[in-house]
Amino acid sequence: MTDWATISSLATAGGTLVLAVATFASVRSANRSARTAERTLLAGQQPLLVTSREQDPELTARFVEGRIVTVPGGGAMVEVHQDIVLLAISLRNVGTGLAVLQSWHVAPEVRTERARPPLAEFTAHVRDIFLAPGDHGCWQGAFRDPSAAEFRALTAAIDAGELLTVDVLYSDYEGGQRVISQFALRHDPAERAWKPSVIRHFPLDRPEPR
Repeated sequence: MTDWATISSLATAGGTLVLAVATFASVRSANRSARTAERTLLAGQQPLLVTSREQDPELTARFVEGRIVTVPGGGAMVEVHQDIVLLAISLRNVGTGLAVLQSWHVAPEVRTERARPPLAEFTAHVRDIFLAPGDHGCWQGAFRDPSAAEFRALTAAIDAGELLTVDVLYSDYEGGQRVISQFALRHDPAERAWKPSVIRHFPLDRPEPR
């Protein structure tokens, strides 16, 4: 004798299973589409800083003390005074989003390994510096404590023409997609000028690409 109750239960269970599989596939597809849309949105506002081109116009950088320095396209500026060390680099934003420069770190050293300083050692900018996509502008920083060991080490390295490493932390306009771009400053005795070059980029809010 046919057990219609059992057949009905099995049919209901089968239908529920099919519906669950269909729902799972739909949700998974929707999540994948959402992730793709999110990545596309973030890519559209991702900044990336490199050194500017030599043909870019020179820029002026004003410091809070009222000092004004001129930075050539593709170049950098380093000035040592009795009570302050001024630094600036001409940069270009080759990313697709606005770059908001937030903090920096400078050290008189050569880094051959892929490493960056701890965030706790970075110095915040007195004001935010903005670089529009496709545009060029200046990073600037200053050491203002002559009694500090960092001040003495930096001035000694500059006087000797040694290489400096500059790490610049910036983000998109919402404060996300933080990146540290690492630059080297080399002194050119022939031109009596400091030449910057970009070394590495360290994304902080997503996995390293390498």
